[in-house]
Amino acid sequence: MREIAFDTVVKAVRDIIMHSGTDLPKDAYEALQKAYEQEKSPVSKEVLKQLLDNADIAKDEQRPLCQDTGLAVFFVKVGEEVKVTGGLLKDAINKGTELGYQDGYLRASTCEPFSRANLKDTVGYNLPAIIHFDLVAGDKIEIEYAAKGGGSENVSRARVFPPAAGKEGVIEYVKEVISDAGPNPCPPLTVGVGIGGTFEKAAISSKHALFREIGSVNEDAEMAELETTIKDELNKLGIGAMGMGGTQTVLAVHIEANPCHIASLPVSVNVQCHSSRHTHITL
Repeated sequence: MREIAFDTVVKAVRDIIMHSGTDLPKDAYEALQKAYEQEKSPVSKEVLKQLLDNADIAKDEQRPLCQDTGLAVFFVKVGEEVKVTGGLLKDAINKGTELGYQDGYLRASTCEPFSRANLKDTVGYNLPAIIHFDLVAGDKIEIEYAAKGGGSENVSRARVFPPAAGKEGVIEYVKEVISDAGPNPCPPLTVGVGIGGTFEKAAISSKHALFREIGSVNEDAEMAELETTIKDELNKLGIGAMGMGGTQTVLAVHIEANPCHIASLPVSVNVQCHSSRHTHITL
């Protein structure tokens, strides 16, 4: 049984949060560059240039990419032959999250749902983190992290369709969600689509799809073709960068599909803004 110290996990989580808060990942930066090159609208092209300039300034000056520093979302694969010593893995991730947001001067965004009282002085600074665990073979811990802002999360949707809706129903639903969202999630967007499973499985899959490298090709040929189709349809909406009109509304569409019940077709659409702050580490 391999052992990993509690404090090792804390430091790793702290470091990736601080890094992600100021340094836009290479895949997101390159996707914005490609969008800039392909944009037909002069106005949206200028907006995309400003987004790239903002990313450069944030990295050079080590300042947050956006005032909305998001909620901390993790997908964690835990090997069955590894053990965290000195405390619980969940506690280590939460402690690392708190330190990362505090030390990185990132906004504390968690609050009570109705009173809206900030929880930084009670539960903890930007706590609790949203953590999805999965037990896997091996002796490693894989941690995927993303900062999920409110603007993009607010326009995300989930629905259970009848099976007869088929691919066309999925395409039209994604178009409806993104069209209704308009400029609110700060496009150009990465769009995660969860298909199948159950209501909650589809929602979690659509969130996890956002962690995939932007522009990567789906391993399933059928889903890869569907991703391309949906992306093309979304870019025809004309929303453009930050809603200014144009041809580059989305940077990528990523689908995660799962087997589902014969009587239903769950579909979830989870949206990420242009500042796709995500990273992956292995301990």
